[in-house]
Amino acid sequence: MPDLLIELFSEEIPARMQSRARADLKRLITDGLVEGGLTYASAGAFSTPRRLVLTVEGLTAHSPTTREERKGPRVDAPEKALEGFLRGAGLTRDQLEKRDDKKGQVWFATIEKPGRPAAVIVAEVLETAIRSFPWPKSMRWGGGSLRWVRPLHSILCILTDETGTSVVPLTVEGIAAGDTTRGHRFMSPEPFAVTGFEDYAAKLRRARVMLDHDEREAAIRQEAGSLAFARGWEIVSDDGLMSEVAGLVEWPVPLMGVIEERFLDLPPEVLQTSMKEHQKFFSARNPKTGRIEGFVTVANIETSDDGATILAGNQRVLAARLSDAAFFWENDLRDAKAGMEDWAEGLKSVTFHRQLGSQADRIERIAALSREIAPLVGADPDQAEQAARLAKLDLRSAMVGEFPELQGIMGRYYAKAAGHADAVADAVRDHYSPLGPSDAVPSAPVSVAVALADKIDMLTGFWAIDEKPTGSKDPFALRRAALGVIRLVLSNGVRIALNTLAVTIFVARESMSKAGHDNFDAALMSIQLTSGLNEAEGRATGSEVANQRAADLLAFLHDRLKVHLRDQGIRHDIIDAVLAQPGNDDLVQVVNRATALNEMLKTEDGQNLTQGLKRAGNILAQAEDKDGVEYSFGADQKFAESDEERALFKALDTAEPAIKGAIEAEDFPAAMTAIAGLRAPIDAFFEAVQVNTDNQIVRRNRLNLLSRIREAGRQIADFTRIEG
Repeated sequence: MPDLLIELFSEEIPARMQSRARADLKRLITDGLVEGGLTYASAGAFSTPRRLVLTVEGLTAHSPTTREERKGPRVDAPEKALEGFLRGAGLTRDQLEKRDDKKGQVWFATIEKPGRPAAVIVAEVLETAIRSFPWPKSMRWGGGSLRWVRPLHSILCILTDETGTSVVPLTVEGIAAGDTTRGHRFMSPEPFAVTGFEDYAAKLRRARVMLDHDEREAAIRQEAGSLAFARGWEIVSDDGLMSEVAGLVEWPVPLMGVIEERFLDLPPEVLQTSMKEHQKFFSARNPKTGRIEGFVTVANIETSDDGATILAGNQRVLAARLSDAAFFWENDLRDAKAGMEDWAEGLKSVTFHRQLGSQADRIERIAALSREIAPLVGADPDQAEQAARLAKLDLRSAMVGEFPELQGIMGRYYAKAAGHADAVADAVRDHYSPLGPSDAVPSAPVSVAVALADKIDMLTGFWAIDEKPTGSKDPFALRRAALGVIRLVLSNGVRIALNTLAVTIFVARESMSKAGHDNFDAALMSIQLTSGLNEAEGRATGSEVANQRAADLLAFLHDRLKVHLRDQGIRHDIIDAVLAQPGNDDLVQVVNRATALNEMLKTEDGQNLTQGLKRAGNILAQAEDKDGVEYSFGADQKFAESDEERALFKALDTAEPAIKGAIEAEDFPAAMTAIAGLRAPIDAFFEAVQVNTDNQIVRRNRLNLLSRIREAGRQIADFTRIEG
């Protein structure tokens, strides 16, 4: 069985595209080989800035010969039908045979496809892959029609077996496949031939090319760490930058530099961001001072002066960059100490969304919401409102204009410079969080209040103008905002009736529209619907439109909650069963209830009890549909005819108050324990008792008894929604 080696050698491939390109090359080639009738043992893809590589081991030498029988038209069918069948089968009339069929004689064709050599199939598959490669961006060059990420220079494609190495015959846009490649652009540019993957990888290393991206990452990490350790520093971890830099070099040579003293008082985030974004430097922190005092740059070449010239050039460029940052910092601090009024005024002319007003309008809404939410999270309302009014001001700062990723982070520095309390400044920094599923969740009360207000304003605002996510499209990152609300609420145990709050906001927006003014705070205060925000049973009454929008938004939050809880091992049907209960806009209660139910259903009692509850519900539903009445009261033990029936009455008399008390106390594990006690008497009842007996008095009594079972379950969840 031969082994296949492919290398596509080009100008530099952008680092951000290499990981996907490796996966795409492996998928396109291996799928094509299998479709062509070949099998293989294993495959691996690699990349450097100038090459995409695939090795396939244990490839079959030929595809198998196949025979296919194809049924054609009847013998007496029109001539055109037969001609069409012959064209499709690629045969002539004399190659057909007549066979008897239940509807008469029909033509049958036997199509035999001989196996083909692996080299022929590889050539077809590789050419197709090259011409259809899914680069995010590609280009044409010269007079050809081929599109590639950067100009493609050469194709290496060889098959190696025990008899030797052969080049796969292939030419794409004048580029003929061969068995040669090149090493490092500067340190070993001469071409050399290879005989297989091991030979290829070994010769590349001698030619100063480290083929494996992960190996380059490990080498950078180890050498950078050693350089930092020698100075008593530590490298600031940045996996994204590490992956990017490993995609920029074929032979990584880390070099350590020192930041000039005059820049060391800049915020560490400024230093780190400037070096990362502009020059792809890793930051080195002095643990004794907590400051960023050095950097590591990764060269792509070994030099006779051990990188001194490279490092000196980088130092000059860095000094220029940091001089700009220092200028921005000094000017921004002056504006911050002056109160940031110019920044606030400037946001009035910055449009947030044409239907939702300016950034200044958005600040007013977030400030009003922060004040409303603050008592629910134990925050000071004045501080929450103050933080909300400061939170977006750094968008007008010179530093955030240069580095947008520092928004919020710089806001904290400016709030501190203006003399605001730590809780307020921290909330300015934290209000964007959490930005993703792995981002830290704020826990300080003022930070939680403003972060919730920011995200709830986003959601209700875009819901109000009917700009909701559709399919995979989410241009305003509303799914991320919803997950942020969920994580903030759950991580901090925030008891808030989200439907009530949403209705309040939608009604306030309607009030503003009707009154023709833009004072959201006044509109919110005039509604006075938020008294029940921290009560699961709290409800707001608004217009039909407001209620529908709130219900729709809550359903969206529930969908995101299902995704969040699924990652924690809670099935969607369990969540659905809990969401069918009252108070489903209190996400803390929903999750506590779902977690307890999930644990109960892992037990044998829980699984069997669920079947009993569902059986009771099904029998009741059928009887109620047939009789046209609802069996929901009147079960009397005096009509019980068996010990099993009387035992169930007794068990329900014990379980019902226990379940009710546990639910009221929100002790959901205790509620599950109480209802689990019904498992044995319910099983015994169904084993011994016929519900639909001929005696109508007994039948009605038993149906009403089943209603008590159903209602006991409904106190906890809608068990009919649980699968299995």
